[in-house]
Amino acid sequence: QVQLAESGGGSVLTGGSLRLSCAASRFTYSGHCMGWFRQAPGKEREGVAMIYTTTGATYYADSVKGRFTISRDNVKNTLYLQMNTLKPEDTAMYYCAARVGSGCNFWQRAAFDYWGQGTQVTVSS
Repeated sequence: QVQLAESGGGSVLTGGSLRLSCAASRFTYSGHCMGWFRQAPGKEREGVAMIYTTTGATYYADSVKGRFTISRDNVKNTLYLQMNTLKPEDTAMYYCAARVGSGCNFWQRAAFDYWGQGTQVTVSS
C-alpha cells in the first residue's frame, strides 16, 4: 500500500519560512509527477506546485511563484516544498500527491492517485 507522509508544517509569522517534506513508502518518485496541494477551511483543494521527477521540470501556481520552490531527492524518495515570504493567505492544510499516469502540470485533484494526510501551515500577521 502506497503511503505518503508530510512533515514540516507549523505556525510562523508573516514573512517567515517553512520547509515541507513528503516521504514515500512503496512508491518510487523517479519517473512520476509529484505535487503539493493546499486546502484552506471552506475552500477547494488547490494545486500549489508540481514537479516531474525525471526531468526536474517544475510548475507553480501564480499565487506562489517566486516564493515557493518544489524539489525532490530521488535517492531519498522525498519531496520538498520550500516556502518563503509566507503570507496569511498561505494558511492551509498542505498535501503531497503522486500521479501514476504520464505527464505533469495537472492542477486537478482528480489527476493524482495517491495522497498524504496533510500538514498544517498557519501564517499569522
